[in-house]
Amino acid sequence: MSPYQLDVGLGERSYPIFIEDGIMAQIGADLAKRDIASRYAVISDDYVAKLYGSTLMAALKEAGIQAELVTFPRGEASKNLQVFAELSSRLAQIGIDRKSGLIALGGGVTGDLTGFLAASYLRGIPFVQVPTTLLSQVDSSVGGKTGVDIPEGKNLVGAFYQPKAVYIDTAVLTTLPLEEYLGGIAEVIKYGVIRDFEFYCFLERNLDGILGLNPALVQEMIYTCCRIKAEVVAQDERESDLRRILNFGHTIGHAVEAASDFSIIHGHAVAIGMVAALRLAVASGLCKRKEAGRVATLIHAYGLPTEIPAELDRQRIKSYIKKDKKSVGGSVFYVLATTIGQVIITNEITEEQVDSILQR
Repeated sequence: MSPYQLDVGLGERSYPIFIEDGIMAQIGADLAKRDIASRYAVISDDYVAKLYGSTLMAALKEAGIQAELVTFPRGEASKNLQVFAELSSRLAQIGIDRKSGLIALGGGVTGDLTGFLAASYLRGIPFVQVPTTLLSQVDSSVGGKTGVDIPEGKNLVGAFYQPKAVYIDTAVLTTLPLEEYLGGIAEVIKYGVIRDFEFYCFLERNLDGILGLNPALVQEMIYTCCRIKAEVVAQDERESDLRRILNFGHTIGHAVEAASDFSIIHGHAVAIGMVAALRLAVASGLCKRKEAGRVATLIHAYGLPTEIPAELDRQRIKSYIKKDKKSVGGSVFYVLATTIGQVIITNEITEEQVDSILQR
């Protein structure tokens, strides 16, 4: 079906990831063969539904699959318990039962919301991911992290719940706003820094082609990110140890995102968070300044921000850092690079060191 295909190895909960240009039109036929559910509710935000809702619904209808499209307002502001409750009620109203399934059509917000719905509705029904942003294609659609935000922090309510399949259509990236595409690039760079020096060099060599959406380069890039994440998730599904390396740049990044009231999109906040983490690594003597500078230069070259905006309240950022969902016993853990391709997880960063980075 797909020139790029891999599996997330989780025993009986393993699932395939398909990566192909134009795969959206083939999803119905593949789901019919898999017999995951008797019918589906397609969950999408109102913006993505206008772009791709009819294409997916037509593919499902052609395969003889009954489905209904359920939408919610676009944006991170919808990733909350109120919208979760509204969508749950809508599922009940249209008669979604234990033999039904959900399809997440959209970016990270849609995937997180739909996955949490699937994990919770009737105590668990199957779902599949059809990610439509680069960030969701390389990161949030794979691995089973689902959830919503609450006023106290991002992703603080949720569940680990794996999809039954992930269908990545690289053709949809042509309609993605540049800001959103670059936000996904931040997560892409993350994979090179935490796990794969050769992939990092690939991103350096092919910057122009990747920014130009060269199909072959983009598919290889997405495949490599999914491969790395699948390997990590297979070893540590519930983030007790190794999987925490995937949070490189996210501890400070999430705090910056929340402190901006989500006016800074996730990928841009992660880019800022990665540079901050690199500076912490240098200040802690864990990483050479030249190595850190090389990564910061690449982040900047891809058109991503590297500095925390001056207008953001530093104390508010610190309060969100302390509430980070990965904290244990009040101790904040940071993922810090020792060299490109290797990181460590540490809780030995002092508040003074964090202050010095935030005050730059």
